[in-house]
Amino acid sequence: MAQEDKIQVDILGLSSSPSSGGAYALILKEVNGPRRLPIIIGAFEAQSIAIEMEGIKPPRPLTHDLLRNVIQQLGAEVLDVCINDLREGTFYARINLDNQEIDSRPSDAIALAVRCGVPIYVTEKVMAEASFVSEDEDEEEILPQATKEGEKETQKSQLSRLEQLEKQLAEAIAKEDYEKAAKIRDEIKKLKAKNT
Repeated sequence: MAQEDKIQVDILGLSSSPSSGGAYALILKEVNGPRRLPIIIGAFEAQSIAIEMEGIKPPRPLTHDLLRNVIQQLGAEVLDVCINDLREGTFYARINLDNQEIDSRPSDAIALAVRCGVPIYVTEKVMAEASFVSEDEDEEEILPQATKEGEKETQKSQLSRLEQLEKQLAEAIAKEDYEKAAKIRDEIKKLKAKNT
C-alpha cells in the first residue's frame, strides 16, 4: 500500500460507551490534521491498551504482551499497523510484520502497536468514510480543573487519599485485577488534576 494512502494517527483517548453494553470508544487523532476516528472496542482490549499507555506493568504477561514476546523470540519485527477497511460498520486492520501483512481486529493491532512502539495508520478511504472533525480545540485537555478556593485546606486530605489510592492500585495489579486497577488509576488522575 502506498505511503500517501495512509494517515498516521495517535491515540487521543479511551472512554466507556454506556450505549454499547460495556464497550469502550477508542478515539484516534490524525497526527497532522484535525480529524478524529472513533472505534468501538471491547473492555478487555481497552484495558490492555490503557494498561500499556499508563505504564502499568502486570506481574505476568497479558495476551498482547505474550504476542509481542512470541514475535520477538521468533526474530520478527512489527513495523506498523493499519486500519485499512470498513465494511458494514466493522473496522478491519492489518499488522505489518517484516513486510508480511496479517489480518487483525483494530483493537488487537493497536494493543500490539503500543507495546512495540510502532506507528498506527488509517487509510484515507476509512478516514474519509468514518472520521469527524473536532470543533473543540482543547479536547486533549479534558482533565477537570481545580478551583483555587479552599485548596490549602483540602490538600492534606487529598494527599492521604492519593497515598491510599496508590496503595490500592499496587494491590490490584498484584492480584491481576486490571479492571479495578484502571478505575483506581482514573481516580488518581482526577485527584492529581485537582492538586495542580
